[in-house]
Amino acid sequence: MKIAAVNINGQRHLALYNNGGLALLDDYGIKTTEISSLSGDDFKKIHDINDFKDYDFSFESIIDERSTLMCIGLNYKSHVSEHEGGKVPETPVVFTKSNNTFAGSGATVEAGNGMKVDYEGELCVMIGKMARNVPEKDALDYVLGYFVGNDVSSRLMQFKTTQFYLGKSFDNFYPHGPYISIDEIKDPQKLKIQTQVNGELRQNSNTEFMIFPVNTLISYISKYITLRPGDCISTGTPAGVIMGMPEEKQKWLGNGDRVDVTIESLGTLSATFK
Repeated sequence: MKIAAVNINGQRHLALYNNGGLALLDDYGIKTTEISSLSGDDFKKIHDINDFKDYDFSFESIIDERSTLMCIGLNYKSHVSEHEGGKVPETPVVFTKSNNTFAGSGATVEAGNGMKVDYEGELCVMIGKMARNVPEKDALDYVLGYFVGNDVSSRLMQFKTTQFYLGKSFDNFYPHGPYISIDEIKDPQKLKIQTQVNGELRQNSNTEFMIFPVNTLISYISKYITLRPGDCISTGTPAGVIMGMPEEKQKWLGNGDRVDVTIESLGTLSATFK
């Protein structure tokens, strides 16, 4: 199933999504607007829904404001090579983005002047149940679903200090969606991932090339941090970002640029920059 968070006439709804059509969950007695709050009984109701309607809507954040988004740096060898002096990490590189970055597909992202704003197409994972000290072999059992993310970054601020947080946490710097796919992805390590900027293919890879696969990331983080339902892990980006280009070819995002990130079976996430 595919569940989206949408805005219709200024009101947030959760909806089952099917080829542009929506079935609003509150029409079926499911009143929550947070995906992490859906119960087992709610999912039973959702499975029986097959009536989709056309609405004038916009996508909203799938991630709940109270949830934590953890991001993984340097998780593809091809991307490591884009960092000057970059070395393949021995353990996952984990950082966070604040909840003001959460934005739905179709969002507008303000790049600012001279901030060297860059894209990073990524697979994102939402946790479905409390996870602590989870073995790798069981880790995927704790996943609620998967969706597309764009870890937008100000390279100017990211590398101004040794801490990534500020350069990763401008408003709307984590557009994601358009929906979360639940019980449809059997193997998260066999998904094609592509990013286009104004129709030009920039990133073209596969999640099989992650240094630390999804189950390893969940297991590793859960040794130190209790993962709660709704918490998310953005699993890193492959090569092809602006930062990895020769300096004379680096044209940072802004001025109406459109970035589309597509992951196999998860749809296309779009964002426009200004």
